[in-house]
Order: sequence, then C-alpha cells, then structure tokens
Amino acid sequence: MPNHLISENSPYLLQHSNNPVEWYPWGEEALSKAKVENKPIFLSIGYAACHWCHRMREESFEDPETALLMNQEFINIKVDREERPDVDGIYMQATVAMTGSGGWPMSVFLTPDLRPFFAGTYFPPVRRYNMPSFKEVLSNIAKAWREDVQEVDRVGNQVLEHIRPPLHSPENRNEITTEVLEAAIKSLLDSYDWGYGGWGSAPKFPQPMTIEFLLRRATIDTTQREQIIRAVTHALRAMSRGGMYDVVGGGFSRYSVDNFWRTPHFEKMTYDNAQLALAYLHGYLVTGNTDYRRVCEETLDFVLRELTHSEGGFFSSLDADSDGEEGKFYVWTQDELEGVLGSDFDIFKTAYGINPSGNWEGKTILQRALDDSTLAARFKMEQEELWQKLSKCHAKLLEARSSRIRPTTDDKVLVMWNSLMLKAFAEAGRYLNRQDYLLVAIRNARFLLNNLYANDRLHRSWREGQARHNGYLEDYAGLILALLALYQSDPNKEWYLSALKLADEMVEHFADPNGGFFDTRDDHETLLVRPKDIQDNATPSGNALAVAALLELAAYGDRTDWRDLAEEMLSSVYGAMLRYPTAFAQWLCAADFAVGPTREVAIIGDAQHSETKELLNTLWKTFRPRQVTAISAYPPEPDAPALLKDRPLLNDLPTAYVCQGFVCLQPVNSPTEMESQLAGNSNP
Repeated sequence: MPNHLISENSPYLLQHSNNPVEWYPWGEEALSKAKVENKPIFLSIGYAACHWCHRMREESFEDPETALLMNQEFINIKVDREERPDVDGIYMQATVAMTGSGGWPMSVFLTPDLRPFFAGTYFPPVRRYNMPSFKEVLSNIAKAWREDVQEVDRVGNQVLEHIRPPLHSPENRNEITTEVLEAAIKSLLDSYDWGYGGWGSAPKFPQPMTIEFLLRRATIDTTQREQIIRAVTHALRAMSRGGMYDVVGGGFSRYSVDNFWRTPHFEKMTYDNAQLALAYLHGYLVTGNTDYRRVCEETLDFVLRELTHSEGGFFSSLDADSDGEEGKFYVWTQDELEGVLGSDFDIFKTAYGINPSGNWEGKTILQRALDDSTLAARFKMEQEELWQKLSKCHAKLLEARSSRIRPTTDDKVLVMWNSLMLKAFAEAGRYLNRQDYLLVAIRNARFLLNNLYANDRLHRSWREGQARHNGYLEDYAGLILALLALYQSDPNKEWYLSALKLADEMVEHFADPNGGFFDTRDDHETLLVRPKDIQDNATPSGNALAVAALLELAAYGDRTDWRDLAEEMLSSVYGAMLRYPTAFAQWLCAADFAVGPTREVAIIGDAQHSETKELLNTLWKTFRPRQVTAISAYPPEPDAPALLKDRPLLNDLPTAYVCQGFVCLQPVNSPTEMESQLAGNSNP
C-alpha cells in the first residue's frame, strides 16, 4: 500500500512511495505528528541517482521487519537533497560535526523540534564493514529516546550550537588584489597531482571551478602562466582519456573511485557536465587544442540526446545503476567489443589496451592506453585518419549500447543546474559559432522563465508540469549569470531585464544584514537555522554566485552600488580563499573579475549587418572572462543597459565602444582597432 510520498513529484521520493515504511515528505503534517506523539524523527536524505541510496532502500526500507520497527518508534521523513538543499545543508553540517564525514544516503535522528542527536550515512542490514546493522541503530536510538532523554537533549543542544551561524561577520576587511590571486595560484600549483592529474586523492573529483579560475588567470600576463597551462592541460587530458569520461557517448560521470580517473562512480549529473563542458570550452579557447573542443561538444551533445526535456528543460541525472547493477550500461567484454567492431577491433584494442580479463570486475571500462601520436605511428597512419577510424568505432559502440537497459533518468528540472547548463550552451554557441547550441540556450531560458517563475518568485524544481519549492539563493544567482551569458550571445534585452529583475529580488529577499546572503528567502519556512552556505562544493555556493552576478550587473552600469556589496563579500572570505582555494574556487573566479582589468564593451549596430557580424566574430574569437558586452541596434531602447546609453554611431556604421571603469576609448568601426583596444594597446 502506498505511503505519504505517493503524491510527491520527485523521482527519488516516488522510488520510496511503495515501501512498507510510513514515509512522509518534509512538511507540516510530519513535523506536527512528531510533536503530538512525542516521537523522534528519522530523516533520510538522498537522491535518485545514488547507488548506496538504492542499496539501503532494497536492504532496509523494503524489509517488512525493519519497516515495522521504524513505524512503531519514529516519524519517518524522506527528503530529496536536490529539491531541498536547505534541509540537506543543515543536516549534512550536523552529520559531519558528529561523525567527521558525510554522504548519501544521509541518516539523521532528530528531536521533534528538529535538533539532530545522532547521524550517519548508509547502514547495512546486518553487521558488516565495521558498522552496526540498521535495525541495531534503530533499536538503540529508540531505547535512548525512552530511557535517556536528557542525554539526547544535551547532544541536540550541543550540535545546534555547533551548526548555528555566527551572529556577526568578521570585522577585519582585506582588499582582494592581484597578489592574493597569485598566492592562490601558487597554492593550487603546489598541491597539484602531477602523477595522475587534478587535486586530492581517491575518490577523485574533477574540480571544474578550480580549472576555470586557472584558465581565467592564464588569459592575462601572469608570471605563472606557463605553469598554469601545464597543470590545466595535464588535468583536462587526464580526465578525458576515458574512464570517468564516456568516450562512447560523451559526458562525465560524477567522480573516479581511484586515482587514475579509470573507475567512475557511474552516475551522470547535469551540474558536473555543465561545468566540465565550460572548462573544456575555455581550455580550447586558451590553448587551441581541438581535443578539448571535441570533448565540450560531445558532452553537450550527450546532454541534448539523453538529458533534455521535449520543452527545453534539462533533466537532473542518469542513475549509476541499470538492470540492478552499477555501471552495467557502460562496460564491455572483449568478445562484445570484437563482435561490434569487426575488422576495426585491432586498432581499437591497441588504443584502449583491451584484454580478456578486463580492468574492472572482469569487464572493461574504456580508457585510452595510447595517445593519438603514438597510436598513429604504430599503425602508420595520419592522426586525422586515426581519429576518423576511432570515431567510427565509437559510433558503432554507441549504437550497440543503445539496445541495453538504460539507467533511470531523474527527469526533474532544477533551476540552478539548468542555469549552469544554459550558460554552457550560450557560451558554446557564441565562441564556437554554433547556432544550434544558441537555440538550445534560448529555448531553455524561455522554459525556465515561463515554467519556474510564477507569482513574483522563482521556484526550485519542475516535473510533469508542476513547479515546486521556493527558489534558493543559488537558483536566483545562477539564473542571473546564465541570462547575462545568454544576453551576450543573443542580444535580446528580455534576458538582461529578467536578470536585473531577479537580482533586485535576490538583494531584497535574501540579504543578511551582517553581510552576504542567506540561502533561503525571507518568507521561507522556519527551519532549525536559516542556512548560509559559503563554501563551494560540487556546485558553486549561492553566495559566490551572487558575488559574480552583482559584479557583472554593476559593470553594465545600472546597479553600480552593488560592486561595493560584492567587494565586501569577497573581503569576508579573504583568508579562506588563500587557505582552501579548491573549496573557494568560484569565489576566486569572482575575485578575478573584481581585480580586473574588466572591460565593458558596447556594440551599436544591426546584428544582421555584415560589419556588426565582423565586430562580433572578432570579439568572440578569444576567451574574455573579465568582460561584459551589450549589443543593440541604433538607437538603443530606453530600458537598455546603461552601458548602451548615449552611444552614437561613428560614420553611420556599426560601432564598438571599449571601456574600462566606464572610461571609454575612442569609438571604432574596425574589428582590428577594437581588438587592439581590448588588448590594452590604446589610450582614451
């Protein structure tokens, strides 16, 4: 018989809607029931693509005996962490405080007034992995609640004090300078893994924000540019050889469980692929390496093929499992490969080091063993001919793989994750001159604005025609940045005005009087604490995105006072950026924009005019991360960005104005002259 999750919209919650556990969604009904019955709450948080979440569901939540114990002793609440990052963030902080680590599924026991007093992650059905069984945990917690409520109360108060945000922000203010950014670069280069690529040890995460920061700094004349390029190219090459990267179908898995980027945790998340597509796009623009362009395009094509709703939204993820086995959709036996590839198997076998025993549980995860030049020399062919042959092999394998049982798709649409992908498609459309990608970005923006903005507020999640949950700070700030990226690719003032409106709402409803922003709106439900996440994780923190959004909008000239607010926020994380640069990489990207030099570019002219197109083609042939651009026919409309105001045409031709700090150089008609000004070779 279905439980209380049956009317929910989240695929993750619906996966549990027929468990014998009397699950409730997070909400007033469950929370009131806990108070009335004076029962502890068992809070279980996970997400649809999570392998160990599936395991705990199958082993414990579908077990009638375990469910009976849960139903008798607890009020059981299930939360999709992707829909409710506020609840997840609060109780993840508590879990880490109590256990020293965190993860999903997250299992937290709360008092009826929501204070956590015991926490963990996955618990097995029987004692193993040096862990108690889940039923033992349930029994012990129930006994403690009945017999030692004072100790429960003491622990709950202690954890609450630990996770409660400080009342005041730090008093000392430090200016963010080029020297600060150089120090952060040195720290990142000193900690770089030159053996296998990236930062840290297994499990190995891709760190796209860190790569993005380094690529931004590589576009200026920094003394560390050569080392930056070495590290970035090493990381991009290591990750795209295969393993974590799907060489057959494009796209990246969540992370590598080993140091070699070979064995992925097979789930594919929209937010990872959005950020990595941009990292490879920018890597291509900085280095000229066409392999990076290929990876960017293959990743975006994967998203279009497998993670895109018919109306334009992007789905959240693909499961790690298919047909009940992790990774089954993606791995191969030697016999399967030989059967599909036929006469091409010999070169493919050499390229990928294929052997009968495989490289993972008797199967093969495809990862390049030889690079193109070595392989081409061995088979005495040109590299272009080699790549065509390998591409043909990949296409054959993709077709063969399509007949397998597919991983489950989490088909909810989240604003924040869609914003990251919207930005990727908008920039790829602009820099790669891919009109098809630009049209995808436009369609996605319209979908988000039409379906997830209603009743004067942004919503978080959409599925099957229903928008749910308040938008969070990261949703607002992420969408602002995505719309500004789209505005520069498609100069429709609707995108700019929508970004400006969202930013006004963000400042009004999320601001913390002590500095920065809360993660939730001022009219959001009351939680244990009002969360305010600062650190970047797998996705950028809402506050870091907000800083970037404020800086960009201030550069357009309509809200110049927002730059002061952004600089105060950057100053407040001065020490953290230097001590933990990989955990504050989005902040570093924002700091890079703030330090500058930042260019404001206004181009006046009909977008279809050949001279206007020449100016734009010149503008976007180079990666320009510290620049905002406004484009308009003449004369600009009254509600156009301030950057476009009072900009007459020069010689009645499309005209470019290049400015810094709103001090503008002489207007020009020539793309060559504009390029020289952008490079800093002209005076006002």
